[in-house]
Amino acid sequence: MNIYLKIKSVGKRRPILENTLYTLPDDITTLRQLIETVVRQEVEKYNNRGIDNMLVPFLTESEISDQSTAGKIGFGRIYSDKKADFEKAVETALQGFEDGLFRIIIGDMEATELDEPLTIHENDILTFIRLTFLAGRLW
Repeated sequence: MNIYLKIKSVGKRRPILENTLYTLPDDITTLRQLIETVVRQEVEKYNNRGIDNMLVPFLTESEISDQSTAGKIGFGRIYSDKKADFEKAVETALQGFEDGLFRIIIGDMEATELDEPLTIHENDILTFIRLTFLAGRLW
């Protein structure tokens, strides 16, 4: 099943990533399975990237222009060959959801419970919203 994934941060007008096509298995029935699947795909992408061995790093004018629209310009270099742990990443993501660090909107409805039945349709837009804490003291 193909869906579109969008990641936003509160306080930012534009999404961090535009709608990104994701292919998910058809048997996802809960929010927990959805988070686990997306995290596993992202960890796999991360682990499959190689170490950057560019001798002379530079950015073209078009790369600078493209990156500036996202608000960050960088080389995207990888300096470590350390691989991410699938299980730890899934555990961290699920804990982050339970702690309220991010929300997930499917279409125009918020998914709130990890183990309640979930219905995702072909070409749905899933929005991950990263919440941030206000600066300052709590006392």
